[in-house]
Amino acid sequence: QLPGVQGNVAVGGAELVRVFVRQEHFEKIAHKVDRMGDYKPELVYERAGVVEVDPRNAHEVEPLNATQVSQLITVRDDVDLPVIAAYRLLAARVAAHHPILLKDVLRNQQSELSNQQFLHALLTASTNIGSLLCDGIGDAILVQGEEAPGQALRLSYNILQAAGTRIFKTDYVACPSCGRTLFNLQTTTARIKEATSHLKGVKIAVMGCIVNGPGEMADADFGYVGGAPGKINLYVGKTAVKFNIPEAEAVGRLQDLIREHGKWIEPAPAVAEEPVLS
Repeated sequence: QLPGVQGNVAVGGAELVRVFVRQEHFEKIAHKVDRMGDYKPELVYERAGVVEVDPRNAHEVEPLNATQVSQLITVRDDVDLPVIAAYRLLAARVAAHHPILLKDVLRNQQSELSNQQFLHALLTASTNIGSLLCDGIGDAILVQGEEAPGQALRLSYNILQAAGTRIFKTDYVACPSCGRTLFNLQTTTARIKEATSHLKGVKIAVMGCIVNGPGEMADADFGYVGGAPGKINLYVGKTAVKFNIPEAEAVGRLQDLIREHGKWIEPAPAVAEEPVLS
C-alpha cells in the first residue's frame, strides 16, 4: 500500500496498473481532481518512495534482490539507455516481487522533446510504455514527456486501454475495410460509438463482412458484421445470434442485444466539466 491521491493504493501483483503524476503536475490539477472522472491521478511520484535504479549497476540491483520486502522501482532518469531496453533489463535483473513503474521518457531525454507537438509525445509514450506493457512488464506508469497535466493523464489511461491492461471505457475493434465491406465502416462505427461509448468495459467489434470479420473480432463481447448488402448480423462473442437485420435498425438492435446480456447501462446525464487539458 502506497499513499495515493485519495487514500492508500495497492501497487503490484494482481492489482490494476496504476497511474502516477509528478508533484509539479499534481499541483496544477489538485483543485479539480474530484471532477476529473476516469482520468484522475492515483499517486504522486515524489510521495511514493519509488526506488530509482540503474539496471546495469550491480551495486544497485543486488540489495533489491537480497530483500523479500517489495519496493516500487523504476529506471533512474539519468540512465543513458533507450527506454524500452532499460526497462527490459530492469525486469530481467531484479526479482519479480518488486513492482515496476514505467516512464515514457527518461528526463535526460526530455530536452529533445520539450518543443515537440503533442502527437510526438503521444507516439513516444505509446511506443515505449505500450511495448513494455505488452511484454508483461509494468505495474504503474508515469507519462512525463507531455507538459500539460490533463493531456498526460488522458494519454496514460488511453495507453492502458489500448494495451488491454486496464479497461475504463468502451473498447472498439474495427476491420480496415476492403472490397467486401458491405457498409460505410467509418460512419457506422461513429454511430455505434455515439450509442455505446458510455458502456465501460464492453468490447464491440465492427466488421465489414462475414468472410474475415468473425475471425478478426478477437475477444469482443459483441459484434456488428455485414451479412449482405444492407443487412447486418449481430454476434455475441464469435457466435452469430441475429441475422439479416436491416442496416437502418441495426444499431438499435445492437443496443437491445447488449441489454439482453446484462451489459447495458443508461448514459449519465450530460454535465458540463471543467477542462483538464492543462
